[in-house]
Amino acid sequence: MIRNRLNIGLVAIVHAVALPLLWLGSRVDIWLALPVGIVFSFVLLTNYALIHEAAHDNLNSDPGWNRWLGVLVGFLFPVPFSMIKVTHTVHHCCNRTDHEMFDLYYPGDRMFIKLGQWYGLLAGLFWPWIPIGALVLATFPQLLRMGPYRRARTTAVLFDDFVEQGVGRVRVEVVLTLAFWIALFVLLDLSWRHVLIMYACFAFNWSTRQYITHAFTERHVINGALNLRVSPAMSWILLKGNWDLVHHQKPWLPWTELERNGNGAYSPVGIWQQYLRMWRGPVPATSPSPQRLRAEPRPD
Repeated sequence: MIRNRLNIGLVAIVHAVALPLLWLGSRVDIWLALPVGIVFSFVLLTNYALIHEAAHDNLNSDPGWNRWLGVLVGFLFPVPFSMIKVTHTVHHCCNRTDHEMFDLYYPGDRMFIKLGQWYGLLAGLFWPWIPIGALVLATFPQLLRMGPYRRARTTAVLFDDFVEQGVGRVRVEVVLTLAFWIALFVLLDLSWRHVLIMYACFAFNWSTRQYITHAFTERHVINGALNLRVSPAMSWILLKGNWDLVHHQKPWLPWTELERNGNGAYSPVGIWQQYLRMWRGPVPATSPSPQRLRAEPRPD
């Protein structure tokens, strides 16, 4: 298939660009790691878009290829592909429910927690919890089912769908990811301080991206998303991920079909308009939580 070859080519290009950037960023003065990191962050946005395709079984038509390509692109995030596949399915089932309500608050909510979550997300603090969560899931999965995690809205359902086999896969992929990064640091002689600066750039860029298409939308699991108006270059960097409403309504579509399905049917919202609105902070909830779906929507 043409799309298979295209996606494999994109995986190769992302690695062919990201790895030299890590090498370069480790050899410049520490303050120059920032501009290198900014470029790196956009490359990793495309990498995440490829992870996302694999999570929907669209990176390759062969299930085996799809999984292992997903594992490969997961190395750069870094995240175990098997974990992101499960948690992303939870997202499609729980979108705009109380479990994913960061932009709204109820009268009894503790505002310092809500504001900390919200502005932490905007500052890039969402990203570090992904690799941390992966390590916890791989080493002590029972911890994620204990009291504090069960009581918190955001994590109460996030790890329910992991069975022992799934945790085993996560463990294997965590070991492979650690081996990948040890090899990179040895072979490319990377500087951990420079690499952290570059990943801080990615964390800031990626974290906001995860909620910008959902903030302040209607409380509906499928329709609670936006299509964003972005530059043509940015749309390609995101692999058309700015068409997120189309994606939530038809999550089985590959990235190559999103824009065609969205054009003329949905009015995109300007990305800067939405981004600046997010910095005004959470607002009171005016409607109840929708019921979570039992499964991700599938074509009829």
